[in-house]
Amino acid sequence: MSRGDLDLLKGTLDLLVLTALAGEEELHGFEVLDRIRAGTGDALIVEEGALYPALHRMQKRGWLAATWGVSEKGRRAKYYRLTADGRRALTEERAAWSSYVEAVARLGRASGLT
Repeated sequence: MSRGDLDLLKGTLDLLVLTALAGEEELHGFEVLDRIRAGTGDALIVEEGALYPALHRMQKRGWLAATWGVSEKGRRAKYYRLTADGRRALTEERAAWSSYVEAVARLGRASGLT
């Protein structure tokens, strides 16, 4: 599997979206996609069909707040930002990801792949 062909592991989409929205500014969906793509050096590409259900799911959980506005292209767009619960979820998701990465690294070391 090449770097450009990386598939998202189950559960990483929430972490990616929360991380993309961790700044102070609000972002609409395409900006979230661009932030993830650019922030990962084009290694991770999230499809619109996966993003929008995730945004709606996180909004229902109370992790995101949204307001309607006008995009830079003059189109009506929903702008998302993290809530306090979203910031807590981001902290928890980062900790879970770190544990996962460390577990994979331990397996590699145990298998002599250091």
